[in-house]
Parts: sequence; C-alpha cells; structure tokens
Amino acid sequence: MQQDHAKDLKSESTVHQKNFKRMQCYQLLGQVHHETQLSEGGEADLHKYFAVCAKNPGHVGFIPAKELKMQHLPEQHQDPDLYELIRAVADLTVRVDVQMVSPHRPEFWPNTQSSYPFYNLKEKRKFRTGSGMVKKVYQYTSGYRDSFGDHHGQYTTCWCAQCQHSESPSNVWWEFNVDTATHVVFDDIEAQNTSLKLFYDGRDSPQVSLEKVCVKCVNVERDLCVLKCVTCDETLGKTLKSVWRHFNKVWSIVNDKYKKSRDSDKLTFMVSHPHGCFKQVSIGQWKDKYALGGTLFDLYMFTYSTCTCPGSSGASVHCVGYSWWGYDQHVHTGTLKSGLNYSCAGEIL
Repeated sequence: MQQDHAKDLKSESTVHQKNFKRMQCYQLLGQVHHETQLSEGGEADLHKYFAVCAKNPGHVGFIPAKELKMQHLPEQHQDPDLYELIRAVADLTVRVDVQMVSPHRPEFWPNTQSSYPFYNLKEKRKFRTGSGMVKKVYQYTSGYRDSFGDHHGQYTTCWCAQCQHSESPSNVWWEFNVDTATHVVFDDIEAQNTSLKLFYDGRDSPQVSLEKVCVKCVNVERDLCVLKCVTCDETLGKTLKSVWRHFNKVWSIVNDKYKKSRDSDKLTFMVSHPHGCFKQVSIGQWKDKYALGGTLFDLYMFTYSTCTCPGSSGASVHCVGYSWWGYDQHVHTGTLKSGLNYSCAGEIL
C-alpha cells in the first residue's frame, strides 16, 4: 500500500511538473508577437511593407532563395549535404494567403490573458500572408495511393476545384500536406478562403497557385495547423513528389551527420516569405528549448536568433540534428519581447 501510495505521489508530482512547464511555456507564448503580414491594400502593397520594415531594415539577415550559395553557410558548416537540404526546403516552401478571419478565433492565447491574433477582426475579409512547407506528397490513381497501394476511401477522382465542376474529372491526382501555424490558418472557414503560392522565388518565377485547401488537423495550444491540398496538374504533382523524395533523402543524411553536435552547434535555418514577398533563407542559432511534457515524447518549443519578419509565421523551423516524430515539424510562431524568435511546440527525437 505504501509503495502504491508513493507511486501515486510520484505520478502526481510528474503531472504537476509537466503542467507547470506547460503553464510557463504558455505564459511565454502569450508574450509572442505573431508574424503574419496583414495588408490593407492586398497583394499590391506587400513590397511597400518590405521596403519600410522596422524589424529588419534592409533585411541584411536574409538571403534570396534563388541566390543561395554554399558560401552563405557558416564557414564551419559549408557542407554539400546541408546545402542540398536547405535548397530542398526552399523548393517546398510556399506562401500562404488568407482572405477571411474565422468567427471562431479565441480572444486569448491558451492559458494566458494575451490577445489572440486577429480576434478583433473576426468575420472580416482581410488579406494576410504567412509561410508554410509542403510535406508527404502522394499520387492517387482511381482512389489508390501509389505507395502501399491503399485506397483513399473518400475519392475515386480528383477533388480539386476544377475537377469538382467537371463532367470528366481526372482519375489521377496528387495530394500533399502543408504545415503552417494555427494563427495563420485557424480552421476550415479560413482554409476555404486560403490559397497557396508555390515557387515564388523572384519576379521571373512561374505563377503557381492552388485554391483548393482544407484543414487536415489543427492544434491551437501547439500553434500547428496541417493543411490538405490537391492538384491534378501532372507537372506540378511530379515536381513536388520528386522534391519531397529528395528532401527525405538529404534530411536523413544531415540529421545523422549533425545529431551528436546539435546541442553545441545549435544551427538553425528557415525559409519563409517575409512580408509576403519573394522567398528568403535565414540562418542562425537556437538559444533555448522548453519542454512542455507530452504523451510518448515531450513537446518542445525553441527560441532562436534566425531572422524572421511579418510574413514568416508558419515557416518550418529546422534545428539541425534534431529529428521529429512522424515529420511533426516545428513552425515559426512569432517574436518575443526579448527580440528572440519562437517556434510552435513539437515532438523531437
């Protein structure tokens, strides 16, 4: 009986400690200033915000993605595999455009008294941009997925906007996820008013946009939203699948290579669309990681010096050498009063 009571007390203590850590992190989260780019003038005004940026005047800490070279990496990390990984992440990074504010946005961040982004604009049509990253690209043929050959269940033909209004929808299509922040896309109401801009690297970039977006899963406490997207454009589908495969390959190599030195190097990089403009790479270091507790693995949030701007919210945060459970990626949440930037909560290995 005494042993059981001791176990119960230890269990209660562990839960209390984890809850205390959660409260500490949520209080810290409540200090975050989100980094979505709100534009009253729509897309036409985005370059004006870039030009008059108060956070990073001149954007010295950013490298245009199309101009990235090995020499831009820190001297001790000028590694071909790491360079290839950053290039792959850049190819998979998208601009997330949202036109509507959900009526269901909460007034405060979870467990805080800090205002939740855009609560005061509920049910209004406001153009804002964030960033995201394409994940898990699969091809379907008549409802069967190319890997494992399992049936999708819900669809036997493409469900993109064009096919849904066509008498002869394509029986071949590609589905993929996009990770972003929940404060960028809060729910399906906002997702239905969201589009993605792909390969937006410069003025001569092809104009590739996807209009059919829905929410796969969303977690307000963690500030992580996973969108489900679809296309039956063969060129686009095959391109995304090829880049995703390449990302998986180099990610595994880099993760193994830097796992032992990850806590000394603290190398962190991001690719985002600051101010909704052309894709930019930023390289820095993470400073602290905060454990929140979790289920199988603890959830962790990272702070980092890696440059961000409004429009960077939702961009994937890569702390080199850290893997994550099931590609459960950290995404950028915002910036703290201290000047450090801050990620959502994610599971790490």
